[in-house]
Amino acid sequence: MRPPQEDTDVADDLVTGVRPDREEWPAGLDVDGLLAQGWRPTPFRQFVLKIHSRCNLACDYCYMYEMADQGWRSRPRRMARSVVDRTAERIAEHARAFGRDRVDVILHGGEPLLAGADHIRYTAQVLRKTCEPDVRVALRMQTNGVLVDEAFLDLFEELGIRVGVSIDGAEADHDRHRVRAGGRGTHAEVRTGLEKLAARPHLLSGLLATVDLESDPVTTYEALLEFDPPAVDFLLPHGTWDAPPPGMTGEGTPYGDWTAAVFDRWYHAPVRETNIRMFNEIIRLVLGASSRTETVGLSPAAMLVVETDGSIEQVDILKSAYEGAAATSLHVLTHSFADALLLPGVVARQIGARALGPVCAACPLARVCGGGLYPHRYRSGSGFLNPSVYCADLYRLITHIHRTVAADVARLREGI
Repeated sequence: MRPPQEDTDVADDLVTGVRPDREEWPAGLDVDGLLAQGWRPTPFRQFVLKIHSRCNLACDYCYMYEMADQGWRSRPRRMARSVVDRTAERIAEHARAFGRDRVDVILHGGEPLLAGADHIRYTAQVLRKTCEPDVRVALRMQTNGVLVDEAFLDLFEELGIRVGVSIDGAEADHDRHRVRAGGRGTHAEVRTGLEKLAARPHLLSGLLATVDLESDPVTTYEALLEFDPPAVDFLLPHGTWDAPPPGMTGEGTPYGDWTAAVFDRWYHAPVRETNIRMFNEIIRLVLGASSRTETVGLSPAAMLVVETDGSIEQVDILKSAYEGAAATSLHVLTHSFADALLLPGVVARQIGARALGPVCAACPLARVCGGGLYPHRYRSGSGFLNPSVYCADLYRLITHIHRTVAADVARLREGI
């Protein structure tokens, strides 16, 4: 594999989607040309509602508050009920227009529990009343867990909300980054919330952990298993070529080694202890199936974000790239979600291999890697038409998983 590098020799044609003005990609994406060739957008099926824009923690790796885009400072703390009402109407309108009988809605922040029980109840009830019975609303929430108590759990039961909790493993590792504004760790508070959730396991959708090279991978994974999660998502810290992730020196594959160690512990366990989405998706891809997430693979992304002020945005982790990277000029009061489907930034995340630069297009793992998570491809000057900043690490992990699965498949065939 060639080492990751900037794609500087970009052809000015429909394949790369860059016009001669040489704007940062995908600003010059030829959407009309794609439509003329028969491409059609994938309707949105997942909507992230930022019901509260502030947080009660000060995690040092947070893409919302600690990275390039500081737009949260000018937004209202809580989504107004009028914006909730219009957002629900837009979701129902979009689903019905494109024949979808189900949508996934994630209540997010900031910390969504700061919105309060009454506002969460109002939001959930309006969504259901507006969409159902012909469009089913699957409600989830992503929380840092420190405010989870019996009253909130009763609310989740009442409203049918499943909950994902962010926790970074063992206490010392979690408390290195996930802290209060004064620096106090929050592991004990999150553990208390998760212990309450343990009495109602059907409410827990999974745990979310950010990879930390200072922590031991197996210890981290086994610390998460203590809470008996149905699923675990390991997230690579957000970074770009301009602002690389922690520990990224250009030598070796530290994140690939870390995740491969977790894979081995997970894969070779005598029983399946939990699902790890990243690994499940890579296994699916190496076996020839399509991906179901934009983390890897080339399947079209179908998620949109609504901010507390009603602004319609692309995937919010784009905020890690630069100020305004996730922004559109659209608002729920004046625009439908269908208006977002033909925006160059949205289209770029839906056209699969056509969104890959020359380095990725020539890579034998392109169908599996898919160029990596879209925000991680950013480099000023060329935009998102680059390999992931994690290119070498993804190559290490994917080839490791491929070899492991291929060996098992070969043994199965020999036993037939």
